[in-house]
Amino acid sequence: MNGKDISQAKDKVLIGSMAAMRRAACMAREQAILTNTAIVVMKDNKIVRITAEELRKQDKA
Repeated sequence: MNGKDISQAKDKVLIGSMAAMRRAACMAREQAILTNTAIVVMKDNKIVRITAEELRKQDKA
């Protein structure tokens, strides 16, 4: 994998996939809150577990 920004891709489908990934992330957060489960994400090249309670706090802010 290279370090190029996906929004700079030549393929329009690839560029559009960024919006799809954002929608999927949003739905995963919503589902985690509804089911009171945590999600796991990469942040600053580290694996981070975010609880449903933390997600609720982030949504309120």
